[in-house]
Amino acid sequence: MIDRGLSVAEVEGLIEVAGDAVDIVKLGWGTALVSGNLRAKLDRYAAHGIPVVLGGTLTELAIRQGRVEGLIAWLRELGLRHVEVSDGTIALDPRVKRELIEELAGEFTVLAEVGSKDADFIMAPYVWVEQIESDLRAGAWKVIAEARESGTAGIYRATGEVRTGLIDEIVHAVEPEHLIFEAPLREQQVWLLKQFGTECNLGNIAPADVLSLETLRLGLRSDTVERFALGGGD
Repeated sequence: MIDRGLSVAEVEGLIEVAGDAVDIVKLGWGTALVSGNLRAKLDRYAAHGIPVVLGGTLTELAIRQGRVEGLIAWLRELGLRHVEVSDGTIALDPRVKRELIEELAGEFTVLAEVGSKDADFIMAPYVWVEQIESDLRAGAWKVIAEARESGTAGIYRATGEVRTGLIDEIVHAVEPEHLIFEAPLREQQVWLLKQFGTECNLGNIAPADVLSLETLRLGLRSDTVERFALGGGD
């Protein structure tokens, strides 16, 4: 789930309604730096056993500014055990990304991200596969397939349509369980769940959509009822 700036009261409300369906929360982009309720909110997530990861944009900025050690120190101070390493906004040398994942994996659970946030940038499927495999070898726990919070880049076309050929080539080489597919739009969630089953890892889910997604997983909504609730799925 992506937290774009929830209040503590909104976090409590979310947990009351759908907390069991949230595996991990990402504080979007660089919002952690400007959130007035950061520590209070982290305390609430921690109290309910929900891990939090800061947006990968902060890691990219730390690399560009030579402040990675400062970022690591801040993660320790905040008590965070997860970290995201991405290059969707600022291009990173593959060697730099690999070495950073290797370093961080010794202390943190690393989520790596592959794909550009630029909707006009099209990366060949074999490059996606190479980068995902490289990140996993370096020690990433999961690799996130980029889509932006709008669902209009990376593994999707600018219209939000799934790039089915790209995803087919990725999962031909990498087991889906090692991937988190960003899927902010309902149509994208439905396609991925039908393709890979109810346990498919989905990310960039808005707080208001958590319960809706859970009903899709359980076959409690018309989009997936035939496949999942009527014995037609995994």
